[in-house]
Amino acid sequence: MSNGAGQGRMAITLAALGVVYGDIGTSPLYALKQSFAGNMGLQPGKDEIYAIVSLFFWTLMLVVSLKYVLLVLKADNKGEGGILTLASLAARRLSPRAHTAVMLLGLAGVGLFVGDAVITPAISVLSAVEGLEIMAPDLAPFVLPIALVVLVVLFGVQHYGTAGIGRWFGPIMLLWFTTLALLGVLEIAKTPAILGAINPLYALDFLLTRPGTAFVVLGAVVLCVTGAEALYADMGHFGRGPIQFAWNSWVMPALLLNYFGQGALLLRRPEAIENPFYLLAPGWMTLPLIVLATLATVIASQAVISGTYSVMRQAILLGFLPRQEIRHTSEHEQGQIYLPLVNWLLLGGIVLVIFWFKSSSNLAAAYGIAVTGTMVITTLLLMVVAFHRWKQPIWLIALVGTPLLVMDLAFFSANTTKFLAGGWLPVLFALLIILVMTTWKRGRELVLEKLESQALSLQGFVDNIQIRPPLRVPGTAVFLSKSIKVVPNAILHNLKHNKVIHERVIFLTIKVKDEPWLLREERLELTQIGDGFWQVVANFGYQETPSMEEIFQSCAKQALNVRLNTTSFFLSYEYLISTDIPGMARWREKLFIWMNRNSLRATDFFQIPTNRVVELGVQLEL
Repeated sequence: MSNGAGQGRMAITLAALGVVYGDIGTSPLYALKQSFAGNMGLQPGKDEIYAIVSLFFWTLMLVVSLKYVLLVLKADNKGEGGILTLASLAARRLSPRAHTAVMLLGLAGVGLFVGDAVITPAISVLSAVEGLEIMAPDLAPFVLPIALVVLVVLFGVQHYGTAGIGRWFGPIMLLWFTTLALLGVLEIAKTPAILGAINPLYALDFLLTRPGTAFVVLGAVVLCVTGAEALYADMGHFGRGPIQFAWNSWVMPALLLNYFGQGALLLRRPEAIENPFYLLAPGWMTLPLIVLATLATVIASQAVISGTYSVMRQAILLGFLPRQEIRHTSEHEQGQIYLPLVNWLLLGGIVLVIFWFKSSSNLAAAYGIAVTGTMVITTLLLMVVAFHRWKQPIWLIALVGTPLLVMDLAFFSANTTKFLAGGWLPVLFALLIILVMTTWKRGRELVLEKLESQALSLQGFVDNIQIRPPLRVPGTAVFLSKSIKVVPNAILHNLKHNKVIHERVIFLTIKVKDEPWLLREERLELTQIGDGFWQVVANFGYQETPSMEEIFQSCAKQALNVRLNTTSFFLSYEYLISTDIPGMARWREKLFIWMNRNSLRATDFFQIPTNRVVELGVQLEL
């Protein structure tokens, strides 16, 4: 490897430290402490400490190193990852019923991810600021206000993008992981016997001899792998290699050293269970550590926020959510986007969660179900991909996948015991997201079916125009159409009222494929269907934002030159009415109509010059 290539790899690895590992990197703030929380029924005795540290070690090894780093990162779609990517990969070439089931799993994963996106900033920032209580107990009443101010400022600056502050994420997280490792090493040096917890027999003995207590404690142990899903979700930004290298060379050693260090501290001072992370540090270091921890949790929150923007854009373009404003915050990085509506809904949810739960310990109960639910869904989808895409034999999939699934289900089941204590929150988010997404998807299908059943055949219409042509006027008209088969209502209304048609007519349909990116040659399907009539199908990936300027630049390369500032765009607007006609439940029809009415106008979403647009309405009964 050349020196330049090596420096480039290190730069990407450093960037991955700042974005990918922010969430899992801040787990030491609360994970071990929660394993001995009062509701777990576990005291920090010698045997219990060895068992819990052993469980932490093997959970990180099996869940992160084996499952995510070694296996899940291989399930990429043109280099992209994430739960919707995995679902679309798994759903390909399946029967319609199986396809629907797999996509529902993917939507459940999205719902849990959104729940995670609300809980992660709240629990991370709260756990960092709670260090003030260790430094000065009198400052306890200020923890909540300070955490809220940090989060409001964080969400308030999102519209500026992360290009400027993003360059600091990597160095700050490098300092954070170095600090984690050093604090752990210093404490391990005082009680090196804790290293014996690497022996899995400590964990197995605990699980077998105290199954009831162990079952409950697993709900807290899994907090050490929160953020593992980010390894996969952010693969498109950094690539598989740098993410794997960052984990194996820096993140994993730092986390393990810190957890073993916390275990060593508890062996010497069981009373340190009050906050074993902050009590690892000498007194003079508490305030700088609080500042560094707060910065690390802000970075962890930023990673989740950016990931939510990306997932929501995928859902919009794949037709699971109404159109909304998507702003690009960087001229150079296509992945850096900002969704105002998502941003403020997230902040509202986080503020409500903080006021409801009031502390990181209370929030930990809500956190586990979101994490473990996503882990279960990821394993199920991965097994489908291994069978259908990778053509692996069933016996091998069962040999590797079954133990992983059993482990995930054990963690998930353990967290269901905390359902009434807060675990209902991510379940509620998941159900709401699934309801909204399936309602929008089904509603758009019903609208399309209605339009196609009532409309004329496009080719028949064009052939009829050729035989009995109306008055043709100079210029180009573009008619946006949801279907390539039928005539858009806008051109029929134009003919009915104006009795003319432009000398050049383009029927434009925009489609989003279940791939993240498309090659330039895959972008356009252009067909001349009559004298002066063209049909253009513009294809985009779910990580791309459709743009009229880009579409017609591609048209120009195929000898169809269109100037946006002299072209008229005709759009059909459907005015929807809820009826008793079979299709969807009446209340879902009303929800769909409300979402349709409040979705972003096509002119804004597709970046069409507003002074070149004519909108014509049509009434449809659902």
